Amino acid sequence: MSKQKNKKSTPTQQQYQRLSADIEPKRPTFVNCLRAFLVGGLICLIGECIRQAFITYGGFSEKEAGNPTVAVLVILSIILTCFGVYDKIAQWAGAGTAVPVTGFANSMASSAIEHRSEGLVLGVGAGMFQLAGSVIVFGTVAAFIIGLIYAVFVPDFAGGGH
Repeated sequence: MSKQKNKKSTPTQQQYQRLSADIEPKRPTFVNCLRAFLVGGLICLIGECIRQAFITYGGFSEKEAGNPTVAVLVILSIILTCFGVYDKIAQWAGAGTAVPVTGFANSMASSAIEHRSEGLVLGVGAGMFQLAGSVIVFGTVAAFIIGLIYAVFVPDFAGGGH
């Protein structure tokens, strides 16, 4: 705790803060970063393997393989969330499981599962978007604004300048 806050504290509070600082477990920052890096990299590696499989065996072009790859990663994340595996991985890996697509799918599935006892519409439907709703709204609004900017300032964007 900063020295300035200690000056405003009573002697008893200062003593408590020193005691709690002494017994508070130290965070293994390097190990946590390493775990996050390894698991996040593994998720990305799995995604790349899936993409390459779509290109090699599915006849997709490199550009076309992106969408089905994302869909498979989302489905895998939701399945692992339903069985409680994703949460165990997240506890061990920390931020490494917050890779955007799988982490977002996990957050939505977790909220839906948590609220399923309240029914399909008000429980699963509403619960799923409690956590992820703000992300979806922000993404939609940002995409709309960027689309408007492109339509105004980039002539070829709207299909006009062939």
